[in-house]
Amino acid sequence: MTSPSPRKVVDGKPIYATRQFGLPKEYGRVVLEDFGSAVRGDKPQIHDAQPDVYRCPEVMLKTEWGYPADIWNVGSMIWDLYEDKHLFYGIDPTEKQYLTRAHLAELVAIFGPPPIDMLERGARSKEFFDGEGENALPRYRVKLTEVLSGNWIAEINILQGLTLETLEENLHGEKKEEFLRFVRYMLQWRPEDRLTAKELLEHPWMRGNL
Repeated sequence: MTSPSPRKVVDGKPIYATRQFGLPKEYGRVVLEDFGSAVRGDKPQIHDAQPDVYRCPEVMLKTEWGYPADIWNVGSMIWDLYEDKHLFYGIDPTEKQYLTRAHLAELVAIFGPPPIDMLERGARSKEFFDGEGENALPRYRVKLTEVLSGNWIAEINILQGLTLETLEENLHGEKKEEFLRFVRYMLQWRPEDRLTAKELLEHPWMRGNL
């Protein structure tokens, strides 16, 4: 072996460091599995859910979520399969680990700020957004709806020039336009703005790629 994994011996047994293999070079058939944390989607949920890079806006902002959260996951995972990389990483440049503020900053960079009514629902919205460029809530007794207007206040810069068009690198022309249109139907800030699973199955992009 030319580059063996680092190892140490504990109680007479070798323990090897885990290698970072990254994304697979090719994919087989997609299989749904691991339903250990599954919950009913027809009843509002509020707890944390989903792997970091697939986390939807309503989970990050701590508002009610349901079936549309899965639609966000589908859009993110389809991007992974086509692009061989994640659309979102959420790695904070200061802390060097996943943080919600870094993930939301990526969403704002790509899709623009969230709708005000979306922010008004979120228990964590005031950590990241306000109405006058500063966090007014701790200092004034006002309703959330009176101060939140989408200004970003989290301590991380919003990258400029990011769009789905610039990030997509494997398709061209009409195929690229159709793919991005399909992805946008799933990656919407508001859960109610995303297409349902039934509507996605009937979408021309799906019919042309099954």
